[in-house]
Amino acid sequence: MKVLELFSGIGGMHYALKESGIPYSYIVAVDINTSANGVYKHNFPISCLLYRNIQSLTLEEMNNISPDILLMSPPCQPFTRVGLKRDIEDNRSCALMFLLEMLPKTNGSLKYILVENVKGFDTSNARLKLLEFLEENHFIYQEFLLSPTQFGISNSRTRYYLIARKKPLEFGFPTSSSIITDLADIGISTSGDSCYPISTILSVDDDFDSLEYKQLLIPLEKLVKHINVMDIVSKDDKRSCCFTKAYGNYIEGTGSVYSPFPLDETPKRENYPSEELFLEALRSLKLRFFSPTEIARLMCFPDNEFGFPKTHSLKQKYRLLGNSINVKVVACLIKLMVNGS
Repeated sequence: MKVLELFSGIGGMHYALKESGIPYSYIVAVDINTSANGVYKHNFPISCLLYRNIQSLTLEEMNNISPDILLMSPPCQPFTRVGLKRDIEDNRSCALMFLLEMLPKTNGSLKYILVENVKGFDTSNARLKLLEFLEENHFIYQEFLLSPTQFGISNSRTRYYLIARKKPLEFGFPTSSSIITDLADIGISTSGDSCYPISTILSVDDDFDSLEYKQLLIPLEKLVKHINVMDIVSKDDKRSCCFTKAYGNYIEGTGSVYSPFPLDETPKRENYPSEELFLEALRSLKLRFFSPTEIARLMCFPDNEFGFPKTHSLKQKYRLLGNSINVKVVACLIKLMVNGS
């Protein structure tokens, strides 16, 4: 089968396809982001990667690719909780709207579609346009809102997913017009009751004098300002918050931070007789950001296959990971989409 991977980013869909075990003959990836494309090409050097605006794809090109499977994670900014939620009025939705207009004109090779986006897409006009396209073009589909924690992964990242099959293909489970929030509802077992401890994904030793640890230490001024809103996890914890593209730059709501020591509570200024003692208490916590490798592991990118080019900065790595997908969750849904059960 031939696969078209749109908004390909750092290749999360490609890794998910490989993990799913679904056979495919070749994959064509398309993205305009040069930073993301650098990572994609670094890890998949012989893949066909088009450095293109998706709206520049022609009907002839689409027919030449003639994909059986379409995997895509369109820009999420028009639908995010902290954004303006301009939906289809946002210019970043134009590529998706372009696709929904073009695909009915193609040669009809497309049999399977998987879409990933943020929670918020599920209440958007863009979603209504997507469902209208699927119904008019004879696809059956199922929507989901799922988090990696339901798959035994110690990271919360609830996302919207849609899988679709071209009729007369059917799913091996009864589809629902409601959005499914638990795969157990359709008889699929996951390992959500056995999330692993954070210690299993750590790549940086608790050597406070090492350059690597020091580079990830949270600056004292950020601790003073944000200690009360930080989500702090340590080795034995089996959870972490969703990592966003602003991780490492902003604190609140961008992802968990790591403590080498178990913490019952964080220092509070009113409990210290002087400012200096309070600052020393904060320093002694040795709180640090998770490394890009650790975040990639929580997002289930394969250790032995995934990495960043040396040219990419720490900020770029966080930004790209924050825009990516959970590989294991998508792999499960690809199998469900293609195998039908």
